[in-house]
Amino acid sequence: MDASLIDTLVAAWPLLWQGLQMTVYVTVVSLVVAMPLGIVTCLMKLSKFRVLRGIAKLYIWIIRGTPMLVQGFYLYFAVPQLMQATIAPDFRLDIVTASILTLILNAGAYSAEIFRGAIQSVPKGQTEASRSLGVSHGKTMLKIVLPQAVRICLPSLVNQCIITLKDSTIMYALGLPEIMNLAKVYVGRTMDSFATYTWVAVIFLMITSVLMILTSVLEKRMRK
Repeated sequence: MDASLIDTLVAAWPLLWQGLQMTVYVTVVSLVVAMPLGIVTCLMKLSKFRVLRGIAKLYIWIIRGTPMLVQGFYLYFAVPQLMQATIAPDFRLDIVTASILTLILNAGAYSAEIFRGAIQSVPKGQTEASRSLGVSHGKTMLKIVLPQAVRICLPSLVNQCIITLKDSTIMYALGLPEIMNLAKVYVGRTMDSFATYTWVAVIFLMITSVLMILTSVLEKRMRK
């Protein structure tokens, strides 16, 4: 390997490590909240109640129909301005909170569609058989449908996790000190663009590769 790449890694690592910690933090927090949000939104969209279906469809439509960067700017700049002008003059959103909320809303909307597709792919005969035995709709969904749906949609969910991890770099536009932002800071100091961004790409490739390997292992175990 080129010695200059090693030298750059050694010199840039403190900044890259700091940015990587922030990247992993906002990604993990976002996904921990987004997955339950996706399940709830999915169930709302499949609900018999028109109001719940309407809320879920509106939420998914807005998120899927607008760029994430626009959503981030809206949460970080527009929402605080609206709150300050109406009910909360001192309302503020810090960069980290705004970034996490943006990632949560995005991952929640897309995972809701992933869950919906998986639930609808479970044979209806299983649900009907469960209901005919007197099992409630809630227990049928929780104990019969959802476990199968999770197995079906696991690859897509992991793919969504990877997308969320990569999308966190978009938040550098808000000023979030994630890995891409701090890599840019280092490049601004040293003008060493090639080596620095090469290492950023390698770091992301390593993380996503580990996630894909774990997914493969989980799929094999779930088949057994």
